[in-house]
Amino acid sequence: MRRGREPSRPLLFLDVDGPLNPYAAKPERRPEGYTTLRVPHENGAAGGQLNRRRPLRVWLNPEHGQALLRLGYELCWATTWMHDANRWIGPVLGLPDLPFVDFGDALFQERPDGVHWKTGPLVDYAGGRPFAWVDDEQSDLDHAYMSAHHRGPGLLHHVNPRIGLREADFVSLADFASSLETPRSTG
Repeated sequence: MRRGREPSRPLLFLDVDGPLNPYAAKPERRPEGYTTLRVPHENGAAGGQLNRRRPLRVWLNPEHGQALLRLGYELCWATTWMHDANRWIGPVLGLPDLPFVDFGDALFQERPDGVHWKTGPLVDYAGGRPFAWVDDEQSDLDHAYMSAHHRGPGLLHHVNPRIGLREADFVSLADFASSLETPRSTG
């Protein structure tokens, strides 16, 4: 789904599981500052069909929403949750409805070149516009693909899925956005 874009701001592609939901943290110990969300297995991220399994446990830090909004990016979901991120994740974080990348046929499809299945659709969605991508699954192959196929600046920012987004991650994202600002002439 594409909505009106703000060309003056870079895109920030947000993955949910890993960066926002530190799913690989010790399962018996919720990270400090996080809240627990129980999501039924009826949405795309939790299995695609309603079933009788236990709800999916998602840990989210409500402070991350405001921190993301302060970065100065146009936020966009880049997650298997797709539109369900607006239903389940955004409200906990205090985020408005965000556009999302519809991965279509690329969803979970392994590529023979080893590039992550999200990488091509994200580069296409950006259309040459500067972007940062926050995820826990990028590799050197994704960096190489972006360098070869993306006409603008890009940052692939890896987040450890055991700890999720931390202050240093927000600093890196803010630094990248600041590096894109063009100095104004005084003239």
